[in-house]
Amino acid sequence: MLLPSAARHPRRLRLPPVRTVQAVLVGAGAALALILYLLAAQRQLRAVAVVLASLHPALPVILGLALLHEWLSRKQVVGLVGAGIATVLLSLG
Repeated sequence: MLLPSAARHPRRLRLPPVRTVQAVLVGAGAALALILYLLAAQRQLRAVAVVLASLHPALPVILGLALLHEWLSRKQVVGLVGAGIATVLLSLG
C-alpha cells in the first residue's frame, strides 16, 4: 500500500539495505499472520485464533527482552503473567 508514496518520494526512504530487508520481513510476517487468522476464522477455529491473537501485545515485550535486553516494569510483568493465565484458562474451556 505504501509503494506509490515511496515511488513519488524516494529521497525520504534512505534506509540501509539491512533495515530495508528487516522492514520487508516484518511486513511479510504481518501479512502472513493476517492470512492465517482469516483461514482459521473460516474453518471455525476462531477460539484458537482469538486466543493467539490476544497474546499479540506480549510479543513486542518478549522481543524487547530477547533482542534489546530491556528491563520489565512491574506493570509489564503483571500484564504478561495475566495474559499467560488468561490463555491457560481460555484453553481449558
